[in-house]
Amino acid sequence: MHLSDNAIEHLVLIGITYGVVIIIAFVIRKILSSMIHRNSQLIGEDPTKYVFLKNSITFLLFTIATFWILHKIPYFHSLGSALFASAGILAAVIGFASQKAFSNIIGGLFILIFKPFRVGDVIEISNNKKGVVEEITLRHVVIRDYEARRVIIPNSAISDETIINSSITDEKIRKHIKFGISYDSDVNTAIEIIREEAEKHPFFVDNRTPEEIANKDPKVLIRMVSWDDSSVTLKAYVWSKDNDESFAMQCDLLKSVKARFGESGIEIPFPHRTLVYKNKVQHDL
Repeated sequence: MHLSDNAIEHLVLIGITYGVVIIIAFVIRKILSSMIHRNSQLIGEDPTKYVFLKNSITFLLFTIATFWILHKIPYFHSLGSALFASAGILAAVIGFASQKAFSNIIGGLFILIFKPFRVGDVIEISNNKKGVVEEITLRHVVIRDYEARRVIIPNSAISDETIINSSITDEKIRKHIKFGISYDSDVNTAIEIIREEAEKHPFFVDNRTPEEIANKDPKVLIRMVSWDDSSVTLKAYVWSKDNDESFAMQCDLLKSVKARFGESGIEIPFPHRTLVYKNKVQHDL
């Protein structure tokens, strides 16, 4: 098939335009990535809006380039007139096809404006998906979970989720750690062991108010919360700096408290089951 000179010129123009856009977008994203990383560490600025801008720059540049091509090439003017002749059908088709896309874009803008979470926040959503927010784009949110996998969630979907944000205002976490002891064990001794192990842990944070300190309230509050089938359950309320340290502290305390319980004769009971056997006696008639 033979192409006219005008058609070749138009194809060259389109190729050069989009090629330049790709190069410019790549350079701008690299510069913004460097600036975001440097400035967020230097001045402690929230990088969310800059990351969103970085991820939107390619879309914006391609949109501008497309409109410029439509304006620059006369052929597209006549094509536009033909399309407008069936504007109703076209609008319905485009609207249906792009409904999800626009919903994700609007969702991304709402996240940027209302900030239910930011880049770097630790969040948890349904199905126990939990991790650190890495990126917020026009289409989706990228979460790095604690197995270093990336969970990619469309903006429209995450906007409808109930989100637990561990970092939105104050990163400190009050971890609730449960310990079961037998009914024969001394409760006060068990409470003292738990409190001592918690207070000496390097990740423990004393979060008492001045009034609580003046009243000599304990640094670690421990309550008896239930009588179970074969154990009494104690719950310790232990503060730490953030989500990661609270999890590590919980694991360490479960190990160290178990060792101290063993040394002090505090029994950690196993579940008990009572089985009743009935003997069937037969009498000869």
